[in-house]
Amino acid sequence: MTAGERRASVSLAAIFALRMLGLFLVLPVFALEARRYPGGDDSALVGLAMGIYGLTQALLQIPLGIASDRWGRKPVILLGLALFALGSAIAAWAPSVHWLVAGRAIQGAGAISAAVTAFLADVTRDSVRTKAMALVGISIALMFALSLVLAPLLAAQIGLHGLFGLTAALALTGMALVAWVVPPEPALQRQASRGGLRQVLAHAGLLRLDFGVFALHAVQLSMWMAVPALLVQSGLAAADHWQVYLPAVLLSFLIMGGLLFRLERKGYLRAVFLVAIGLILLVQLGFLTLQQAPSLAWAALLLCLFFTGFNMLEASQPSLVSRLAPHAHRGAALGVYNTLQSLGFFVGGAGGGWLVKAQGGAGVFGACAALTLLWLLLAWPMRAPAVSGPVRR
Repeated sequence: MTAGERRASVSLAAIFALRMLGLFLVLPVFALEARRYPGGDDSALVGLAMGIYGLTQALLQIPLGIASDRWGRKPVILLGLALFALGSAIAAWAPSVHWLVAGRAIQGAGAISAAVTAFLADVTRDSVRTKAMALVGISIALMFALSLVLAPLLAAQIGLHGLFGLTAALALTGMALVAWVVPPEPALQRQASRGGLRQVLAHAGLLRLDFGVFALHAVQLSMWMAVPALLVQSGLAAADHWQVYLPAVLLSFLIMGGLLFRLERKGYLRAVFLVAIGLILLVQLGFLTLQQAPSLAWAALLLCLFFTGFNMLEASQPSLVSRLAPHAHRGAALGVYNTLQSLGFFVGGAGGGWLVKAQGGAGVFGACAALTLLWLLLAWPMRAPAVSGPVRR
């Protein structure tokens, strides 16, 4: 990477990290802490407060992605972070679960993922784009692992009100980074023509990637409805689950860093992409088998394999979207992509919860295996675009 590419990649990854840390810090303790609020005895209302963030994200990713094509990336990112900070402040003040719902909805309205990833694509060359996207993916995974350790400790000290206040402060810090650290954006995206959404939705290669990110995050959220219980059955207390999660995440980074970029440079991106999906499928089948005889060692190995495949896909998929999409419509393409990601979160959480209730962990892992197999079959015809060459479908 050039010095400018490194600066852009690190600063934009930091913005993602600050925003995702604010989100992840709340999730591990939200359901328990929300019960202390008026209205917290209504599980459906608490579930709405937790999930409505994903719904408003899904609704606004495409409009804000298109807006970033027309009016620039930085203004849209600043607007989104301001909305995220406002929603966090309302949730920090919230005297009841109903106000938590309102705060979480406004948080979700700050849907900046498309604008940030499009910005990153604008300022990096094709040959280093996957590496740049990987920095974003690594920052998200690290924030997830960090939140598993910090959330219970912070909740005990400052409660849910304090966690949302901290989230607002993190969003304001992100705005400062956009204003003073992120390099200027190129002017090429100010010429976006109409019809970009139609072009994006007619592109077979992009649609395959859109389905892929939906499947990946639906599987991820569904898994987490069943994996904690499996770890407990394997003999690990719930308070100690981070002792498995954190090493698995860190080891997966080492594996990804040693393989992904080297193989991509040698022209094996398609093979790496398909193998990563295969790893996700293998993990689901492995967890399905463990339902009969839980084993902590095997569960830890499967989680390491899952995070390895997950991180490879988190790095390569948005890179491929940015390379396949017409330059003038990257924001629209990444808006669709991130909308499907948000819908994957929603379907995975809701569907995983229903499956656990109806069929237990076996139902969750069986459904995840079936969805991943369908994804592998749909992804098989893909062809990685040539670096700085013509787009292929």
